[in-house]
Amino acid sequence: SVYVSDFGNNRVMKWEGGAKQGIVVAGGQGKGNSLTQLNDPQGVVVDQLGTVYVTDSGNHRIMRWPKGATQGSVIVGGNGSGAQSNRLNGPVGLSFDRHGNLYVVDHGNHRVQKFNIE
Repeated sequence: SVYVSDFGNNRVMKWEGGAKQGIVVAGGQGKGNSLTQLNDPQGVVVDQLGTVYVTDSGNHRIMRWPKGATQGSVIVGGNGSGAQSNRLNGPVGLSFDRHGNLYVVDHGNHRVQKFNIE
């Protein structure tokens, strides 16, 4: 499977090999800030369980969408743009290390932040 962050359509798509069209796995309910919406999604990571983690850049937050979920949950940020350690400013990328720590490319603040999201 290939996962694509569809910035212009505010969703994350999953594409299976040979498929004629993808499946929406996060967002897809128009641009917005509710738990069913994304606003300019960028980076996406999918874990072994199929949980989708996405940088919701326009909402300055990181969201987690369990496999098959119709809405996500905010795991980092989401309280407006800012430079404090609990805020993001246009996050664009994310990654996990082998210990489960989340690293976020916080573009607008010119930094990479590390979070423990147990």
